[in-house]
Amino acid sequence: MDLDSMDCTSTIDVTDDDEEIHQDRHSYASVSKLHSNNSTNANAASGLLPTTTSVHELLECPVCTNSMYPPIHQCQNGHTLCSTCKNRVHNRCPTCRQELGDIRCLALEKVAESLELPCKYMSLGCPEIFPYYGKPKHETVCDFRPYSCPYAGSECSVMGDIPFLVAHLRDDHKVDMHSGCTFNHRYVKSNPREVFYCFGEYFCLHFEAFQLGMAPVYMAFLPFMGDETEARNYNYSLEVGGYGRKLIWEGTPRSVRDSHRKVRDSHDGLIIQRNMALFFSGGDRKELKLRVTGRIWKEQQHSGEAGGGGACIPNLS
Repeated sequence: MDLDSMDCTSTIDVTDDDEEIHQDRHSYASVSKLHSNNSTNANAASGLLPTTTSVHELLECPVCTNSMYPPIHQCQNGHTLCSTCKNRVHNRCPTCRQELGDIRCLALEKVAESLELPCKYMSLGCPEIFPYYGKPKHETVCDFRPYSCPYAGSECSVMGDIPFLVAHLRDDHKVDMHSGCTFNHRYVKSNPREVFYCFGEYFCLHFEAFQLGMAPVYMAFLPFMGDETEARNYNYSLEVGGYGRKLIWEGTPRSVRDSHRKVRDSHDGLIIQRNMALFFSGGDRKELKLRVTGRIWKEQQHSGEAGGGGACIPNLS
């Protein structure tokens, strides 16, 4: 059987409102310690001193347009660029074509130390302000940073907030949308992806075929479309079976900030060996026809209704 010969049938639909977030990395305002009194501000306004914005522009690499961090290089004529681009331009200044050498622009590095700038995700709601050199570390973990498209069928570079990505998955990747916290779907194709709207949040069911060592397997898991801290508020179960046998997985959904490869490589989901999948499929055991049943619940709801037991696990019969 070809791992990619599966098809999917489903009958539940849901629509939702969506909105698009546009970002401009050059639109973020800057805040500086350089102008701490009225006379300094007056001098800056009259052009005697550079404004924070102009200093920030000086710290922008002319090649990649990213902010420069030590070591900041310069040529003999004073043109600067970042260390990453120095290697890309073969040691030639991109502005005057003079040889770069190993000259550091220590003055500009020192000026950068005096700056405080807002997070680049300020327009998405982040209120934080950081020293120039501390800003990149925060931005890698900022709660307001946009999410990457969770679609695993292609290397999609689209980023945005959750409502935007839900619309993107529906319209551009043609992902099926469903409403409800339980599902019972039959999968007969590889890599189907579906989004469920439950408890006012979005969850995307991921199902794929891959090689685990030398053995072909199938894996299903249910990422939460939000941050990890929010994902911990929920649990989910997945169940697959047939002919008197079944496999059950219970777990906490991973955030979509974790790529599907990261989740897959950690084996954090329902893993089905191919021979077992074919057994569940019945018939001549050459065509995959899996029925995956699942449920999403909040932990407190699960404890209150089921006493912490397994009563909430769906029944395949």
